[in-house]
Amino acid sequence: MLSLLAGALAATLLLPSAAAIPYSEYILAPSQRVLTPVSVHRANGSVTNPSGLTVDGSGHTILNSVSAITYDYGVNIGGLVSFTVGAVNGSNNFIGIGFSESSFWIAPDGSDATQNVGLDEILWYPVDKPGNYSVDNAHQRGGFRYLSLHHNSSGSVALSSVTTNFTAMPHYADDAMRDYTGYFHCNNEQLNRVWYAAAYTDQLCTIPSTSGNSLVDLLANDSSIPTFWYSNSTLTNGTSALVDGAKRDKLIWPGDFSISLPGVFLSTNDQYTLKLSVAQLFAEQNASTGQLRYAADTLHPGQPAGQFFTGLNQVYSYTYHMYNLLALNNYYIYSGDIDFLRQNWYRFNFGLNYSLTSVDSTGLAFVATNATADWLRVGMGAHNIEANSILAYTLTRAMNLANAVGDTSQNARWQSYYDNIVSAANELLWDESAGLFTDNQTTTLHPQDGNSWAVISGVANNTRAATISSALHARWGPYGAPAPEAGTTISPFISGFELQAHYIAGQPQYANALMEYMWGDFMLDDPRMTNSTFNEGYDVSGALHYPAYADDARISHAHGWSTGPLLALTNYAAGLHVLNSSTWLVQPQPGNLTSVEAGFTTAIGTFSATYSSGNGSTAYSFQTPPGTAGTVILSGISGSLRSSNGTLVPLVSGMAKNVAGGNWTLVASSGSMLGGNGGMNGSYAGGSGSSPKPAPYTGGTTKVSASVLALIVAACALML
Repeated sequence: MLSLLAGALAATLLLPSAAAIPYSEYILAPSQRVLTPVSVHRANGSVTNPSGLTVDGSGHTILNSVSAITYDYGVNIGGLVSFTVGAVNGSNNFIGIGFSESSFWIAPDGSDATQNVGLDEILWYPVDKPGNYSVDNAHQRGGFRYLSLHHNSSGSVALSSVTTNFTAMPHYADDAMRDYTGYFHCNNEQLNRVWYAAAYTDQLCTIPSTSGNSLVDLLANDSSIPTFWYSNSTLTNGTSALVDGAKRDKLIWPGDFSISLPGVFLSTNDQYTLKLSVAQLFAEQNASTGQLRYAADTLHPGQPAGQFFTGLNQVYSYTYHMYNLLALNNYYIYSGDIDFLRQNWYRFNFGLNYSLTSVDSTGLAFVATNATADWLRVGMGAHNIEANSILAYTLTRAMNLANAVGDTSQNARWQSYYDNIVSAANELLWDESAGLFTDNQTTTLHPQDGNSWAVISGVANNTRAATISSALHARWGPYGAPAPEAGTTISPFISGFELQAHYIAGQPQYANALMEYMWGDFMLDDPRMTNSTFNEGYDVSGALHYPAYADDARISHAHGWSTGPLLALTNYAAGLHVLNSSTWLVQPQPGNLTSVEAGFTTAIGTFSATYSSGNGSTAYSFQTPPGTAGTVILSGISGSLRSSNGTLVPLVSGMAKNVAGGNWTLVASSGSMLGGNGGMNGSYAGGSGSSPKPAPYTGGTTKVSASVLALIVAACALML
């Protein structure tokens, strides 16, 4: 096992030099690990030369009496803070350190939150003489843009430096964090920035393996008292782990991996970390039932042991159980690591068959009351459309994986389950008047998650996929796409699936519009955001309030599940779909974009594509690895494909099958334009793709109970 991981690590670190990386000017990752603040956000009290500690500053910065300075690193970062004291005047001097991802939560008495109530405590250090002072490893902060230094005595302290040692991507060389293996560029500047902010978000969520689990004081219940915090649990058998959020929870959650895992492959190809993390998902499978965990357990819980896992062990999630299975599928697709797939094939089968025990006489899975944990939505249960659509999709992936390992003994059975789910869901859950599926048979609610997954899984046919896409688009508000199954939530996680649904339904203009104004104009450019990474969720009013949480300050502003545009733009807009280690689909869906370039390299090889249109013509070229083959779909195009050696392959109704891997260029007939933008399951239904623009936030929030989080906290209280 260790030799395999060592080999994967070596492959990961054999990256191209930064000079060879296309569009590297958009990359937000630092070029070195030791970082200095770029500016002073604000200073309070008596502070001399506050800018002295910035990258362009000079001289000592002196904090006198009760005073504080908040520094701005310009982007969200994470790591270990150190400061150098040049001189001390007086006795009982302390320097305190506070953190915040958002400027909204800069506070005089704490950092933004990792628990479920109150602020995190300030870290205080007694300063009695000149010298270097550093935060201990357990208190490295995974996500912050703003660093506050506090002084609380009648004396003064002169500081000559404050720096942060950037700890994300710990297995990469100090100067290699910008060495991307993927790239994207189009004629829409907002979408370019969104792609790279998504990639950087995933990088921040790649943390040292020994710095996991920030949920250590969930029983805190007094919002007026800052909570203690640390993160020192070991997450994997290697040096790194891909987690949900840089600040919190700093855990391996399988649901997040449905978005973040492909994103990592498409940007940095960090196969080493992904293999470690997926292995940990399967390490604690129930040997009696096949049940997989809501979140991966830690290898070593840290000291003192956190309370979170005491409660988490009592929670079963029907949907997250299947996200574990999909994580293995996605890892194999992009890595081609057939040995790892074979090692876990029994576990995959065991887990899928456990899911199928919930299918009843209707043909649908019935989600029991003890299996309703999900992504902090409410109302999960019964014949739920999200759960059944994910099950249907997982069945299709299972059949593909079975072909890869040469074990197709259950494929006919799995196909039958799939067909029954499709038939029953359309018969029992489709609401023709709304053009959407209902959440289950007992409600009139039309969820974002279930309808998006119905399109992705093929539960919705071509006609209904286009109808769903239009209906979801019609619900957008000024800050994005709502998720009514979670109250007044806007969920970038579920909206990432909605993006895919719009493409598959043949309406890419909707996906482009949603990425531009929700991710770009609001999540990236709103002054309360980090302007570099994407947060986990917020309120439909535009408030930085995630209705599932009692404490708004705990919202993560670097969350991997919010990076859906990275996958959407590379896979769908540019048209580069990896189906397995030897097969691909090239199907560009640029929508209203007039130029698109994208590419990435994995262990399978290099994929790239370039598209442009104008003056009544379309140009498209692509590269896929030698020894592979695939299908090309160029809807509305007549003509042929020409390889680099001059071979011509005709397009028949815009399609060519069994195209060999290599370099290909479209030779389009005169006046032939990429039209229809047809998705893999859908047909183009028109529409302008217009979107509202974010309005200024004026305040006001609403709250909804967090049933799953409450369950975990309650279990903690009962068992301690």
